[in-house]
Amino acid sequence: MAENAIELIGINKSFGAVRANRDIALEIPRGTIHGIIGENGAGKSTLMSILYGFYQADSGEIRVNGKPTAIKTPNDAIAAGIGMVHQHFMLVENFSVLENVILGAEGEALLTKSIAKARSELRRLEKEYGLEVDPDALIEELPVGLQQRVEILKALYRGAEILILDEPTGVLTPAEADHLFRILEQLKEQGKTVVLITHKLREIMAITDNVSVMRQGTMVATRKTSETTVEELAELMVGRRVLLRVEKGEAKPGAVKLAVKNLTVKDSRGVTMVDDVSFDIRAGEIVGIAGVAGNGQSELMEAVSGIRKAVSGTVMLDGTPIDLTGQADPGELRDRGLAHVPEDRHHVGLVLAFDESENSILGYHDKPQYLKGPFLNLEAIQKDAQDKIEKYDIRPANPRLKTANFSGGNQQKIVLAREIEQDPGVLIVGQPTRGVDVGAIEFIHKRLIAMRDQGKAVLLISVELDEIRSLSDRILVMFAGRVVGERGPETSEGELGLLMAGVEHKEAAE
Repeated sequence: MAENAIELIGINKSFGAVRANRDIALEIPRGTIHGIIGENGAGKSTLMSILYGFYQADSGEIRVNGKPTAIKTPNDAIAAGIGMVHQHFMLVENFSVLENVILGAEGEALLTKSIAKARSELRRLEKEYGLEVDPDALIEELPVGLQQRVEILKALYRGAEILILDEPTGVLTPAEADHLFRILEQLKEQGKTVVLITHKLREIMAITDNVSVMRQGTMVATRKTSETTVEELAELMVGRRVLLRVEKGEAKPGAVKLAVKNLTVKDSRGVTMVDDVSFDIRAGEIVGIAGVAGNGQSELMEAVSGIRKAVSGTVMLDGTPIDLTGQADPGELRDRGLAHVPEDRHHVGLVLAFDESENSILGYHDKPQYLKGPFLNLEAIQKDAQDKIEKYDIRPANPRLKTANFSGGNQQKIVLAREIEQDPGVLIVGQPTRGVDVGAIEFIHKRLIAMRDQGKAVLLISVELDEIRSLSDRILVMFAGRVVGERGPETSEGELGLLMAGVEHKEAAE
């Protein structure tokens, strides 16, 4: 057997005038965890899509275990022992775990033998790799971390010896991410090869043996992880030195901009997700809400921004009461100076089939600057979009490109540019850097601090504790729909973690 599980030689791929991969050479040793990092749009996902058969390279060669291998479809990749866990899971939500695992690999028409075989094989895989999950549970009933395990089980069930994971921790809590890393270590111990695409440099340093860096479609470096640093990797990714810590002066809070009193919100099943929550945000401060995903942060943000109906409570915006218990209108809140960057940019923040320029004014399209009489002023809209592209370094710099064709980080910049450039008095922002690379994280953090320093009130919701601690002037911790504590940014990650786990105020402070 060859020493390398994967070799890519001279891989090139273009989409029209855009060269996504340029003469890529890469060697991935067998039985290792190999990280691939780069800015959004650097070509990482394109390269892995070529390896998995979603795309065909324009030129170049793929070798699997030393043998030249033609991979024209995902079936070819699976036959070569390659599996892939996508950033957005490829699961049928109303199917069970077992049904999803065997889908496409049923083996016989009546399924009886296939299901029995799959159940037995799942038990073996779960035991061997610590991938416990109820085979009869419906996917839609499982938390995100368990859904990801199902994706890994699918790949292993099909005989994968090489596993590609694309941004695997983007939707996981810290505890779920830690469990995933333990699973990857077990896979490596069993001789599997893992390719990890991520923008999180801490994860690279914690879990990988080697790391390759891509920039603007080229492979610029490969390092042994033990012989590099976060600072060197960040500079290789971006092509310049990157500030990895948030620099900010002392907050100068002013008048209360947003006051929330006794807010209660239920979900579609009638379950109370926000339970009698009260807080306020002043001009010139960032208030962060920390908590494990699913503890009411999302519902709180949606209620305050007018997307979700509240059961009870009062909200004051600049001293004016807003009724969120009736048919709240996000448009009215926008007109009053409250902007919202949703945590789910695909389903709430953008229309992916629209051009970048169309998304850059979405929700604000009735503003006078975008109109010519009763019609849209297309020339003004294009110019406005181009200005935002330049100011926020959105790539590619093409306002006529469909938004679906931008990378996740650049899609995030489109949403942020749209909301921030309207100069709101209050900004509610959810998961601002989810799926975003280190250079863009630095830029987004600077924009949020600049808003604070301009006297704006910012409500920040993030599952990234580092982000909460770095940006916030005050931190509220939510657990089971309630605010269980308020802390300063100097509070340790351990203390915040205890509060997030529901430990009472006095216990967490001890």
